[in-house]
Amino acid sequence: MSERITVLVVDDEPIIRTGLTTILRTQDDLTLVGTATNGQEAVDACAERRPDVVLMDIRMPRRDGMWALAELARRRLLGPGRTQALMLTTFDTDEFVDAALAAGAAGFLLKNSSYEELTAAIRAAAAGHSALSPAVTRRVIEGHLATVRRPDDQELARLGDLTARERDVLRLIGEGLSNSEIADRLVVSVNTVKTHITHVLAKTGCQSRAQATVLARNTLF
Repeated sequence: MSERITVLVVDDEPIIRTGLTTILRTQDDLTLVGTATNGQEAVDACAERRPDVVLMDIRMPRRDGMWALAELARRRLLGPGRTQALMLTTFDTDEFVDAALAAGAAGFLLKNSSYEELTAAIRAAAAGHSALSPAVTRRVIEGHLATVRRPDDQELARLGDLTARERDVLRLIGEGLSNSEIADRLVVSVNTVKTHITHVLAKTGCQSRAQATVLARNTLF
């Protein structure tokens, strides 16, 4: 990630694009590198400009945000060291929340999120952290992630290469702990935790911490 965080804004509504770009231009550490109006334009722009973060509406005509998310993952443009995706929605009950997180989105934000929530989420996503608005966090925790079910063979296979300590770290990610909280729990340094998380993401194929949270909740709880 560069010193300044580069951001691509994707939304089919002009007023939303204008509002988001106006906010970004007030931040010294955030740089707008372009806008797009649908999923195809978003994928093309990410391939060309390689933004640190893409702010992307989930519901758009033609190619929507879910299609773009899957295509970015398929082209290996999404994930740690590449582009992190923050999905935008109008509703905290959006049925695509769980699917987007499982597909590799770094987080989910409501379009009516505050100025502070938006900029904090962009910085968190760029740093490799989960970025969920409080309302969406409650939706995830109380909904899909809180549901106990039997993990499928494909999910379990993704844990096969993890060491015992890496499984511990993945479980604590699933509990929603921060890096410093994980370090305290395991009595190790924060840098050691970051190294473990890098290995966990690489070995499980997770594109974001949020996706790792989904995997952990599905397999270790």
